[in-house]
Amino acid sequence: MAVTAAAGVTRLARAASAAWTPYREAMPIDGAGGSHLIWLEDDDPGVAAELAYMRASGLTAVVQTVAPNGRFWINDAAFEATKAHIAKLDKKIALHPDATLHVGSVADLQRAHRERKVGVIYTFQGTESLGEDVERIPLFRKLGVRVIQLTHNRRNLVGDGCMEPGNAGLSNYGHEVVERLNAEKVVVDLAHGAQRTIKEGIAACKAPMLISHTGCHALAALPRNTTDAELRAMADRGGVAGIIFWPYLRTDSQPMAIDVVRHIEHAVKVCGEDHVGIGTDTGIAPIERTPEFEKDNREYMRGMKADGIFAKERPDDLYTFIPDLNTANRFEVLAGMLSTRGHSDARIAKILGGNFARVMGEVWG
Repeated sequence: MAVTAAAGVTRLARAASAAWTPYREAMPIDGAGGSHLIWLEDDDPGVAAELAYMRASGLTAVVQTVAPNGRFWINDAAFEATKAHIAKLDKKIALHPDATLHVGSVADLQRAHRERKVGVIYTFQGTESLGEDVERIPLFRKLGVRVIQLTHNRRNLVGDGCMEPGNAGLSNYGHEVVERLNAEKVVVDLAHGAQRTIKEGIAACKAPMLISHTGCHALAALPRNTTDAELRAMADRGGVAGIIFWPYLRTDSQPMAIDVVRHIEHAVKVCGEDHVGIGTDTGIAPIERTPEFEKDNREYMRGMKADGIFAKERPDDLYTFIPDLNTANRFEVLAGMLSTRGHSDARIAKILGGNFARVMGEVWG
């Protein structure tokens, strides 16, 4: 995933014609994203490029994963790895106070917006780091975690992920976790959940929740996407669903920007404009599509298909980003598309991040 600052500037120039004028007044929040800073050594030349992309993105904040996910962690390994990862990210953010800050409150969000920095909101994609101990929730909140996703694709102690055929829903322990997350003012995220897990998680929540990165099942009938019934139930409880940039937006070919727009528009129709956001599940930096990247990506996709994440008949050259939004200021470009299609500035501002900011404010206090 090599990137260069020059390539990024070129993409920004190409995208400028589609920009949305009020963008810098909005509070864009990627409900599932992040910076590659955590993976770069301090003396890596890529750090400067990554910081440039962060500034160019115009994002107020990203919700970034700080815990292991995507495999079984039924011991204390996840707990220790998560604490170490948080400490490492804390240090990375502290090294670059001119470009980024850790967000733990609404005041921090407002500061990031005011100072044109990218705020980083810590999240888990799965509750494996908790083990069987809900007392770890206040501990992780003290360490700065403000959003916790209940499951990844697989079943864990809390509930079933979307790739589990049993669709067993939320466990008794899962109900206990949701109750404690609410009590500790940590946002509950139901992304990646099986349909019953999402449904039962919504019902169990006493505060607004997120489905931070998903697609609309009505447009692409895939396990990873959320049905209209769950989208409505989530909206009725004040929650927000973020539209993802992965190949879940189509069941055949590679999704493009128009597919993102279609899923946003469908979600708005189902939920209302106060309950839709964007959770790209991508990094801030655009991807430099070198021959080496294309080769590695095809191998990666073949592995994803072998694991059942994507159907075997899907092409090998799928991407986990949107090719015609492969630019640091992708939120601004997408806003321009929505504006061209007649969406009001007020609605666009909500979708870009205002709705996420509302939920965070209501839950965090």
